Amino acid sequence: MADYQAPLRDMRFVLNEVFEVSKLWAELPALAEVVDAETASAILEEAGKVTAGSIAPLNRSGDEEGCSWDNGVVKTPAGFPEAYRTYAEGGWVGVGGSPEFGGMGMPKVIGAQVEEMVNSANLSFGLYPMLTAGACLSILNHASEELKAQYLPNMYAGVWAGSMCLTEPHAGTDLGIIRTKAEPQADGSYKISGTKIFITGGEHDLTENIIHLVLAKLPDAPAGPKGISLFLVPKIMVNADGSLGEKNALGCGSIEHKMGIKASATCVMNFDGATGYLVGEVNKGLAAMFTMMNYERLGVGIQGLALGERSYQSAIEYARERIQSRAPTGPVAKDKAADPIIVHPDVRRMLLTMKALNEGGRAFSSYVAMQLDTAKYSEDKDTARRADELVALLTPVAKAFLTDMALETTVHGQQIFGGHGFIREWGQEQLVRDCRITQIYEGTNGIQSLDLMGRKIVGSGGSYYKHFADEIKAFVASADASLAEFTKPLAAAVQNLDELTAWVLDRAKSNPNEIGAASVEYLHVFGYTAYAYMWALMARAALGKEGQDEFYASKLGTARFYFARLLPRIHSLSASVKAGSESLYLLDAAQF
Repeated sequence: MADYQAPLRDMRFVLNEVFEVSKLWAELPALAEVVDAETASAILEEAGKVTAGSIAPLNRSGDEEGCSWDNGVVKTPAGFPEAYRTYAEGGWVGVGGSPEFGGMGMPKVIGAQVEEMVNSANLSFGLYPMLTAGACLSILNHASEELKAQYLPNMYAGVWAGSMCLTEPHAGTDLGIIRTKAEPQADGSYKISGTKIFITGGEHDLTENIIHLVLAKLPDAPAGPKGISLFLVPKIMVNADGSLGEKNALGCGSIEHKMGIKASATCVMNFDGATGYLVGEVNKGLAAMFTMMNYERLGVGIQGLALGERSYQSAIEYARERIQSRAPTGPVAKDKAADPIIVHPDVRRMLLTMKALNEGGRAFSSYVAMQLDTAKYSEDKDTARRADELVALLTPVAKAFLTDMALETTVHGQQIFGGHGFIREWGQEQLVRDCRITQIYEGTNGIQSLDLMGRKIVGSGGSYYKHFADEIKAFVASADASLAEFTKPLAAAVQNLDELTAWVLDRAKSNPNEIGAASVEYLHVFGYTAYAYMWALMARAALGKEGQDEFYASKLGTARFYFARLLPRIHSLSASVKAGSESLYLLDAAQF
């Protein structure tokens, strides 16, 4: 497998030339004095070095060794504790954290690039700081000042880790039926009892303490999701002076044996009257948890993108070196027994598909991250509200579409290697296995599709969608004639999405099955259309520069491929949506 190298050139292009993010930062007082283009470039350069040098080399060995469990003690693979220490000492765990408590305070659009790098280098490794950052976000926004001061500095510093404890053996997506209990105590704390499963980083040897955020119900809580509260439950109790005290009444009952991400400890966590502290308000735990969900779900989408990038880097190196047969038009490498496989049309199709989906995904994830930054930092209420509604609309697309495309991309990368792609030593099969979880956790992609179609489209009466569609139409209307080869098909794609959205909104009034029946294909039509917008923006930034730099010529060529070969997929997907829900209900359960 090729050594991982961070795609810094493309990241700089997206940030500086496509979106001109420094202009956005200058308009947001909270960021204007914190970050500029030069600072961002230096941060990404250093992140590229640490991820390529310290973390990427552990990817295969971590997969081979996996995590081990012995009587409640979990050990990560060889090299992980040392690499985590290096990562934490560089400040990378707190890259987006509040400066008040020791974080770097970088905008999400910078954090998104760092996330891509660490997850390309080693997804299993990247999950540990990701969960810590998510826990920190909920604590920062909802916990008391005392809890923030006591826990956030060590978590941002990577001395302590965090976990998110939601799922139970009988309750996944439907969190309203959780059974974990919280008993109030005279001192204001709570005793937490119950079992949580699929807890990433619930136990490990990377940090001296782990801070669990646990969803539980008080004895008098209302039924359903309105009766859930959120609690901070440390693995080891923290004394008033910040030192560590006694072990809390909790433990890891086992770890899961998984298809992929084997170096990430996925734990069964048992809470046996463990001491916990309320985060946010009683019975409003889901609101506190969902503060970090938009960030985490975008983060999972970026995980998919990251794996696609790693797969592409290996596939392109292999395709340039592996010789097999001659080009259809005659010998290219006349001094060799055969031509490199990159001359063959089908190999080029796969490589270009990978490249187009990766680069489109990088632009789209950066766009969504910019909306998160705008919603968080803008002092103009209307601007912040619009950005917040765009985030709500686009988050399920970012999570589901990026990861669905990532599986396609990693499979293409494996396929380019032929038989060697099926062999462990080449690394491509691990990327396929690791990628598969991204479509499942943090809300399955089917659930993301239902969220988009049911809550964000139907639930808003199409108003959230209108923000995005109107923005694309304004871009098309203002574009120079030289961009017509991109803006004309983009305009047609948006019109198709308009019609499809109206069709589902209308049909859903009389038949609620239409929402679920349409949701997955609709999300994919949305995703391909959103990527078309990204590619039109990238083409605008590259046009006229192709003679100066191969990078821009490559960008324009990939844009043309996307519009010619990938965007047309929307037509078959739209036809599937308009076929309606009736055919899904032609069989009784016994007939399946």
